[in-house]
Amino acid sequence: MLVAALYLFFIFDPDTHSFFPKCPFLLTTGFECPGCGSQRAIHHLLHLNILGALKQNAFMVMALPYIFMGIYLEYLGGKKRHPRLEKIFFGRWSAVVVLSVIIAFWIGRNLF
Repeated sequence: MLVAALYLFFIFDPDTHSFFPKCPFLLTTGFECPGCGSQRAIHHLLHLNILGALKQNAFMVMALPYIFMGIYLEYLGGKKRHPRLEKIFFGRWSAVVVLSVIIAFWIGRNLF
């Protein structure tokens, strides 16, 4: 399923094809949510256009190493090899920190 979705994002540009879903928050309020531009950013990343992806949604691009680290720790045996990493990055306060960063990005992207 993931491979099929990535194939669609590689072949079709969400900027020019209307079958990709539009953000309901953006359509309703005129403001961008933290996820706005993620589909276009994925398309750019699959074409190795890092700058284009950063222009579309810098937060999503910058969060990818964090996401991949979480996948590694959870599904690829990283918890046993690096328990301290899990404690630091996915411990008690990590959800508060991540949520705070998302909210700051959300506000910042609509102010500037």
